Amino acid sequence: MTDYEKFIKTDGRAEMIKQVRKKIDQLGIEYLYLQFVSITGRIMGKGIPADHWENIANGGFQLVYGATVNLFMNRRGEYLGYGPEAAELVGVPEPETFMQLPWDKRVARMFCTLFRNREEKENPGAYLTSDGRGNLRRIHDKFEKDHGLRMRHGTEPEMMWLRKDENGNPNGGYSNPYCYHIDQFESLRPVYMRVIEYGRKMGLDMIQGDHEDAPGQLELNFNYDDALRTADRLTTYRQICAQVAREFNIIACFMCKPFMGVSANGCHHNISLWKGGKDEFKILGNDAKNLPGFEHNYMYRRGGTNTFMPETSNAQLPGKTGLYVIGGIVKHLDALTAIGCSTVNSYRRLWDTGFWAPVFADWGFQNRTTGLRVSAPGRFEYRAVDSMVNPYIMAGAILKAADDGIRNKIDPGKPEERNIYAAMEAGKQVRRLPMTLGDALEALKKDDVIKSAMPGEMHRLYDEYKRDEWERFLHTSTHWDLETYLNCLP
Repeated sequence: MTDYEKFIKTDGRAEMIKQVRKKIDQLGIEYLYLQFVSITGRIMGKGIPADHWENIANGGFQLVYGATVNLFMNRRGEYLGYGPEAAELVGVPEPETFMQLPWDKRVARMFCTLFRNREEKENPGAYLTSDGRGNLRRIHDKFEKDHGLRMRHGTEPEMMWLRKDENGNPNGGYSNPYCYHIDQFESLRPVYMRVIEYGRKMGLDMIQGDHEDAPGQLELNFNYDDALRTADRLTTYRQICAQVAREFNIIACFMCKPFMGVSANGCHHNISLWKGGKDEFKILGNDAKNLPGFEHNYMYRRGGTNTFMPETSNAQLPGKTGLYVIGGIVKHLDALTAIGCSTVNSYRRLWDTGFWAPVFADWGFQNRTTGLRVSAPGRFEYRAVDSMVNPYIMAGAILKAADDGIRNKIDPGKPEERNIYAAMEAGKQVRRLPMTLGDALEALKKDDVIKSAMPGEMHRLYDEYKRDEWERFLHTSTHWDLETYLNCLP
């Protein structure tokens, strides 16, 4: 059987399809969003009337391959990734991810797994390798098979709430750039309370939040979990913020650096590797008898053995597995930067000095001047990532770096406890991360370990899309050009 046929015939799937019908009828669902995530993290898909659920669930829907590359054109007017002659992918909804939208209870959404067209001459019905979400699931399962470990991680998605001018364009932050200031946090209370309300309904265990040090900048955190569910929740969080922005007629901005001279929108990933554990169900304020989604959406993996915990009297020093993982990540930081800092704008963050941006390939304890730090016993904070990241590709790439570190017992060296700039002044030689998107893409191209997190066509598509983005930037005159050169001569 093809991958598609095996997936359709997965044990228990037929019963889950019936359970979705019961949910549709119970909740009064009229319409379904069947969604997947493009290579840049954009949420794509189709919508169907709910009375067609069984037909789509048992066969899938078709959409052009180019949807995985946002169906965008390059600067020469050619479609990125796939031409008009390419076949159509098959998207198959995953019933367990069914979730009613709290802002319009007539509508529910589901994530989908993508496959090559069933009539392709080569690999018909195979998993579509430009499906980052599907890739992460398969990468994680292989990592568990090889090492007996699964990654749990949490993200810290910073973003800015911006006002609109009379034309609907950004017109500054909704609040002042006062970090941790409760009064500025309070000014955005109607906004963040709506985000939290929707988030809890959709399975996000919201744990804390604060006002950060840029205009209108908030960080609202939800609990960590198994890697795929965390990536799904970050995707859901972005959808929620976009909806709340529509309701308040403001802009939800995940762009890394809309303003210079203040902090960027980072998205630190806090990671750990675990043996064992089991899923625990959290209702999160919902009615247990009338949940708006299936239990899968409210599960969090807990318990088991955290292999990053210290094994000596040094409470900061990770155990052997953790040190190897740090070694793997530090070794591959250059290539990882092309994924974690995925836009031209991302590098504004690295060049804007004085805001703790992680620009050096080193690690330390509670050291925010390095690319990786031990943020607490049992977890590492990967810092060279911002809020424009595709969380599925990022998690898969971290797993590949971890795999290399464990397999080859890579020694990360001693942790840097000094401010990295002071250490360099004292003579330490430290590798700087790529400082442009073009340089980062070159590093990724040369790194077979990280490229393996982008199997099949994925790396080709990502590289083509991002190089076009870089070329568009290089081929654009900006206000800076005019201001600097217009009156330069005579």
